[in-house]
Amino acid sequence: MLISKQSFDIIIIGSGGAGLMAAISAIESGRKNIAVISKVVPSSSHTVAAKGGINASLSNVETDDWKWHAYDTLKGSDYLADNDAVELLCREAQMAILDLEKMGVVFSRKDDGKISQRAYGGQTTNFGKGGVAYRACYSKDETGHTILHTLYEQAVKKGVKFFSEFFVTDLLIEAQNHCHGCLALDLSSGELVIFSAQTTILATGGYSQIYQNTTSSLICTGDGSALVFKEGLPLQDMEFVQFHPTGIEGRGFLITEAARGEGGYLVNSSGQRFMQNYAPKMLELASRDIISQAMATEIHKGEKIYLDLRHLDEEVLNNKLPGVIELVKNFVRLDVKKDLIPVSPSAHYTMGGIPTDLDCVVIEGLMAVGETACASVHGANRLGCNSLLDLIVFGKIAGKKAAEKIVQKNAVIAEKIAAEKIEKLKKLFGSSEVESLAFLKKELQENNEKHLGVFRDKKLLESGLERLRELYEIFKNYKIKNKNLMWNEELVEYFELENLLLNSLATNFSALNRRESRGAHYRSDFCDRDDKNFHAHSLVKMRDDLEFSLKTVRNFSEIPELNLELQKRSY
Repeated sequence: MLISKQSFDIIIIGSGGAGLMAAISAIESGRKNIAVISKVVPSSSHTVAAKGGINASLSNVETDDWKWHAYDTLKGSDYLADNDAVELLCREAQMAILDLEKMGVVFSRKDDGKISQRAYGGQTTNFGKGGVAYRACYSKDETGHTILHTLYEQAVKKGVKFFSEFFVTDLLIEAQNHCHGCLALDLSSGELVIFSAQTTILATGGYSQIYQNTTSSLICTGDGSALVFKEGLPLQDMEFVQFHPTGIEGRGFLITEAARGEGGYLVNSSGQRFMQNYAPKMLELASRDIISQAMATEIHKGEKIYLDLRHLDEEVLNNKLPGVIELVKNFVRLDVKKDLIPVSPSAHYTMGGIPTDLDCVVIEGLMAVGETACASVHGANRLGCNSLLDLIVFGKIAGKKAAEKIVQKNAVIAEKIAAEKIEKLKKLFGSSEVESLAFLKKELQENNEKHLGVFRDKKLLESGLERLRELYEIFKNYKIKNKNLMWNEELVEYFELENLLLNSLATNFSALNRRESRGAHYRSDFCDRDDKNFHAHSLVKMRDDLEFSLKTVRNFSEIPELNLELQKRSY
């Protein structure tokens, strides 16, 4: 095996919006020796898939306030988000938009030149007492694409060093409390590279690919959370997986919530706008967990669910939703002006991940940001358009804090830990009678689809966990047949499947142990929220076996209106 060494002040694993924002922020804070490592080229990172917008209380359409935004976020989280994290997110939202504007992000604009803002689910004015809030800044229906390409241009311009098409196999963690960098495989050359760094920032995205029916791209295999989990460190709130209401039925492709924000309806086979039975005030703009559970209930009754855009005028469709028109035309051969679009809930976003403090710190020398992290700003259910905001606000914080924490360390420790990882890597090669990796992945995704979906119960979760344990034991006996490390697709497939298995085990085990329904986690055998026993974050570790514990929610605010009473959410 060819082995080389690289040393940086800061390395960032992941080249999506969070990673790029962290890199830019670190450079603007005075650090120049910064690397971004990614298994794909930055323009292919999953941030490009975020369509509808990014929240900020700009008051460009109607009067708004960041405290109202914070209220909606806390309520939407089913009271599981931490108040201080939410207040930080919402308070910094206006500055996040200004930062993006200065970097050149092209937002859609009103006739008066101000940034356009659209309505999104679960968002209101005046601490829930007012009407629908127009809070989501957008760039047609390709907001993530616009933001990511702008950030990438700025990072290149500022001198960030990119290592694209490198797969990170291990973190270099000493005694579970100090990170010294990472070990990565250069896919194009087959060389192993030991990256030593003063600070490592994980920005690798979520783990929605544990499901068969998902809006997420193939790269969303939970690499960062798995890297942490296999080192014996905890993951937080893994049971909370958001199912987006409008995935194209049977395909999972995302039809942005902006379609409903611009006035689209959800109807059942009878043509009824059934959301009037579940969220009579907000209807199709209730929070995503409420809508997905309502849709699943209707589907269980034998109904089919459709998105109806036929009544929207041409100006809205062509200028605000052009991507939706194209998607529906290309993948289901339908015309949005004439046809109903068949939709069903699809795994979309993972609220859980690597627990961090407000400075994005995990342990000394290791930080996490974006969907792979759990600060926690989303709690049990994320509001639409808060994900892009999360990337920008906490990406900026992570870069700035990482730049402040630089203390020269000895790269010898990184090399010593890497040597142990390389020896383990060598043992992966050989021959075995184990089923193909593709078969194991298919079994994994089908198992999670069946046992870890919108509706869950003890029997489903226990049988799902048993099958996951079986699959993991089979997987551990698999040997890589291709010994050439250059563009070794089998090896990449192996690492990604390992990450999917680890995330699946953590998610299922956490879901089994949370004996209540909250947000995106719905237990049909525990239909109600149990604030007495489970108003707490879940933590799961993997030592000799899986371990579950609870962690207190930080739910106090100095702003009286943000000390929310724990009550049943209604929309």
